[in-house]
Amino acid sequence: MGTNFYNKLDGKHIGKRSAAGMYCWDCGKTLCKGGKEKVHFEDEWFEKCPICGKGVIKESLDQSSAGRELGFNKSKPSIKSGVKTCSSFSWATKPEEILNRKLHWNWKWIENEYGDKFTLKQFKEVLKECPLQYKHSIGKIFS
Repeated sequence: MGTNFYNKLDGKHIGKRSAAGMYCWDCGKTLCKGGKEKVHFEDEWFEKCPICGKGVIKESLDQSSAGRELGFNKSKPSIKSGVKTCSSFSWATKPEEILNRKLHWNWKWIENEYGDKFTLKQFKEVLKECPLQYKHSIGKIFS
């Protein structure tokens, strides 16, 4: 489950946000036993943060990252605290091409696959809930 983001005017795929399981926002550590690179492929997870020992804080669908992907979480994206859900972002385009420039006149919006439009500032807000970011798909076609 995930959401793709595009520059619809030129058809450029920016990347995909996906729910990425439990994450200690205080320590910056995924609870996936295989680490950051195995988050979407492994089913073994720590019950507590392996660094600080904090336990999971249960979130409802209208608060969780998975709920955001399913359309239940409509809250403004934010950096969390404690052990809660997170999202990942797999870049299809070099992030610096998107984040370190001003959108030129014919590229006003970043759009997700559902037609929701985001300014560059709003898109940067979306990325706040994506502490796990991957660049291994840059230049590749994926969905």
